[in-house]
Amino acid sequence: MKDKLLFEQRKNSIRDMIYDPDYIPLKLKEMAYLMDVPHKDRGALKEVMDALVRDGSVELTAKGKYIKPENHNVTGVFTANARGFGFVTVEGEEEDIFIPATQVNGALHKDIVKVKVTKRSGREGKRREGMVLKILERGCKTLVGTFQKNTSFGFVLPDDRHYDKDIFISKKDKNGANHGDIVIAEVTKWPDKRRSPEGVIKEVLGKKGEKGLDILTIIKKHGLPEEFPAKVLAYAEGIPEEIDEKEIKRRKDIRNIRMVTIDGEDAKDLDDAVSIEKLENGKYKLGVHIADVSHYVKEKNPLDKEALKRATSVYLIDRVIPMLPKKLSNGICSLNPKVDRLALSCFMIIDNKGKVCDHEIAETVIRTSERMTYTDVTKILRDNDEELIKKYDYLVDDFKTMEELCLILREKRMKRGAIDFDFEESKIILNNNGKPIDIKPYEREIANRIIEEFMLVCNETIAEHMFWTNLPFVYRVHENPDEEKLEKFREFIYNLGYTMKVSQDIHPRILQEVLEKVKGKKEETVVSTLLLRSMMKAKYTPECSSHFGLAATYYCHFTSPIRRYPDLQIHRIIKEYLNGKIDEKRITKLTPIVDIAAKQSSEMERLAEEAEREVDDLKKAEYMMDRIGEEFEGIISSVTSFGIFVELPNTVEGLVHINDLDDDYYIYDEQHLMLLGQRNKKVYRLGDSVKVKCSRVDIDNREVFFDIVESEQDLKEIVPSEETASIIAEIKKEFGTKQEDN
Repeated sequence: MKDKLLFEQRKNSIRDMIYDPDYIPLKLKEMAYLMDVPHKDRGALKEVMDALVRDGSVELTAKGKYIKPENHNVTGVFTANARGFGFVTVEGEEEDIFIPATQVNGALHKDIVKVKVTKRSGREGKRREGMVLKILERGCKTLVGTFQKNTSFGFVLPDDRHYDKDIFISKKDKNGANHGDIVIAEVTKWPDKRRSPEGVIKEVLGKKGEKGLDILTIIKKHGLPEEFPAKVLAYAEGIPEEIDEKEIKRRKDIRNIRMVTIDGEDAKDLDDAVSIEKLENGKYKLGVHIADVSHYVKEKNPLDKEALKRATSVYLIDRVIPMLPKKLSNGICSLNPKVDRLALSCFMIIDNKGKVCDHEIAETVIRTSERMTYTDVTKILRDNDEELIKKYDYLVDDFKTMEELCLILREKRMKRGAIDFDFEESKIILNNNGKPIDIKPYEREIANRIIEEFMLVCNETIAEHMFWTNLPFVYRVHENPDEEKLEKFREFIYNLGYTMKVSQDIHPRILQEVLEKVKGKKEETVVSTLLLRSMMKAKYTPECSSHFGLAATYYCHFTSPIRRYPDLQIHRIIKEYLNGKIDEKRITKLTPIVDIAAKQSSEMERLAEEAEREVDDLKKAEYMMDRIGEEFEGIISSVTSFGIFVELPNTVEGLVHINDLDDDYYIYDEQHLMLLGQRNKKVYRLGDSVKVKCSRVDIDNREVFFDIVESEQDLKEIVPSEETASIIAEIKKEFGTKQEDN
């Protein structure tokens, strides 16, 4: 990590020099001479310059001189579409750049490319367009796919839909792969206009359909780590189970305070515990106690380097890819009941309006009283379950006090305008063979909400406290929504009869009021979904610039250091600050550390979400495979030019393709997000309830397809044209006459 930090510092310094208005273009030798770089270190300078050229920060002229790139050229990550075109995402910019198929110029999915913007954004909502000038770095050097064997060679057909080119494999490079095997191929020659990419088989994963291979394929495809390196595991094994008595004496001993963890039944990495006390003055003393992972995962040790690389734990239905080895995540760091554990605690004094009047942050030693589940706490509070009340009689009053405080904190958040999306969540149940057998709704009950509110107020308190120290820190920020997207949202809800003002300084309360107006109505889900699509994505950053969705000025992630790297990183900073160990020299060192941690964590969070979503989509598709021909009630969740997406109550989403709407010719109305029948004037609108039948499932592409089921009421509502109506009248008349004759 030290080498990486030094490398980044050198890159930043040289970039600043080249961007200086007085800079004169220099060659590598000239640059080395100017900066007094010894001959032995010129290789290191070349590496830095190559990296700057590769990421597009600096350009190399035909004469070998380094210059600042032209303003109209940008660097970003290319996202390919199977139909040939693509998009380039530029870091720090919300709007991506559309790349027509004719301007892709050999770029493949996830490549880092330099792009020339050829068309600017238009008022009609058209996005920027561009052309790929140069491929700076290839994104995927290995691909997962199916091997197809020929007589003297073979091909790997990539599983990822973003890749439309098969990889040629010579006979000598197939490494034992047989026809139909799922394999990992490494690309050795990149494609050009005349030839396909070439590669070698690096690993044979197995045959399609083998138990667990489907999820393993997704893990490999996203480049997620499966096993910890031996060095990391050995280091973890060397950590003693017992806590050193010297460490206990150094800390605030609160083992006498009654506290519990409240998690899901399946959770094994318990990183947060809560305690509550109602004070004589009517205020509440809330304690949030977080596992002190940083005591074991020190900066630069093997555990830390691996944790930074992973940056997050990934949850894939029936398995977890943890950020830390089980020895820590499920063992000495997990706040298991009735054992001593090291923690970083935040005590908050909160009044009956939800205001945090005072707080204390301390290194502590704790001993949790019970390992509670959301289900059991909810049964105690909501259902007055006698058996559970008797079992946990000494905790029941605490749970009731927690509920009181939870409702106070929630009311305060809602009053200040926090946006609370209440989407249906689901839990996919697999059998022992990994086959999905049920998809159950997962509701946020009172116990879930208690922990949610307590963690939110703690994260805000910590972030505000550290903001005023003016130290390098990792914040969680959520920027204001994109004005253009919000304007489209406003137009849509206006057509549903709701009004909303859109301005540059929009307050989240305005959006919250819209959600409150639609609550309980049939359009609630669709309005919430469309609003969510209008929002920016939250990210980690060293700058504190508020959290729009929470309507919070200060926010960070403090409460999950077992499974999130930003939490672990800020724990270290907080502890150093509490112990007076941060001076100017340390601040200088911390600045690039938090920058790298924020960037890496944001990137890995996106990757984890992609993998988790793909696994969910795969298992949902498998689940529907056994339900082809069955009918369901659903809601139109999205309307596009090629059809409508319908979401079922169990959160499965499927497409009704426009070609399958064969009762009429349908026109896509983008402004009103609906399909309109030309003859019968029938409308399929976002948010409408429809009855569908599962017609087919494409497991490979994780897609479910539906057909609309016409009811008698639907048929009655068909409005024929005048000409058709007169023909129908004649037929009716003739039919009636025949009936009388009979």
